[in-house]
Amino acid sequence: MRNIIIDCDPGHDDAIAILMAIANKDKLNILGITTVGGNGLLDNVTKNALKILSLVDENIPVASGARRPLIREIHTGTDFHGDSGMDGPILEDPKYEIVSMNAVEFMYEKIKESTSKVTLVPLGPLTNIALLLKTYPSIKEKIELISLMGGGINVGNRTAAAEFNIYVDPEAAKIVFNSGVDIVMAGLDVTNKAMIMDDELEMLKNKGKISNFVLELLEFYGKGSKEFGFEGSCLHDPCAIGYLLRSDLFKGKMYHVDIETEGTITRGMTLADKRPVSERDKNVYVLLDLNRKEFVDYVCECVTKV
Repeated sequence: MRNIIIDCDPGHDDAIAILMAIANKDKLNILGITTVGGNGLLDNVTKNALKILSLVDENIPVASGARRPLIREIHTGTDFHGDSGMDGPILEDPKYEIVSMNAVEFMYEKIKESTSKVTLVPLGPLTNIALLLKTYPSIKEKIELISLMGGGINVGNRTAAAEFNIYVDPEAAKIVFNSGVDIVMAGLDVTNKAMIMDDELEMLKNKGKISNFVLELLEFYGKGSKEFGFEGSCLHDPCAIGYLLRSDLFKGKMYHVDIETEGTITRGMTLADKRPVSERDKNVYVLLDLNRKEFVDYVCECVTKV
């Protein structure tokens, strides 16, 4: 059993990742969910997280975090995810409320009181995680792993060089990537391949309330994906959870990865040192490939059993 905290900005693919974790309580113990401004403004994505949990009757503690990046103005993904951050499905107002602590205090307390090390699963900009590591540096000893969705060593999406989550707060990402904590990076190199095709959506039809919800998410999400030139819907965030559950479906390689914070064109770039001999230690396990069909089948299997 792995103790995890999911840090997210729901977000269509965030929602699916959360549902995957909930579907596997025998493997993942969700200590809490924290939210950060990203796909939408903080209040919206926090409400979305509570709506998702209300839909599945899971009263998992939710703590609200950073409204904006460490030093920059917020840059949201509403052009892709809609004004709410999770447009498409119509969900009832949440029946749960956020906890009184902010996300950083909440994560610190949960990690400190855990009897075993905790894995952090950031699915949005890394602002909350950076604040945790800078505010409470001693807590690193109790963090087993950071399995994040973000970056891309060969491609970007918000710009030609940068993936959205890293682009939003590159300073935070630089802190996290240079923290010394073990990191698994599910970036665009793998998540762009984790694509569910339109005909595969049939696996979700008439399988219950939750699978119908996911179907609606993907139908909306797929429209944006096609506008960006993809054939189907990329399951970005589910890869960060999927790796924890089925690492056998993924292939990757260790690199030294650092973040560009100054470049006009390359802001937010995750630069991997691919030289045969480097003076810098390898700090990130970068996921590069996956068994697409088996992964898609597994995601659908998870959400239909919630």
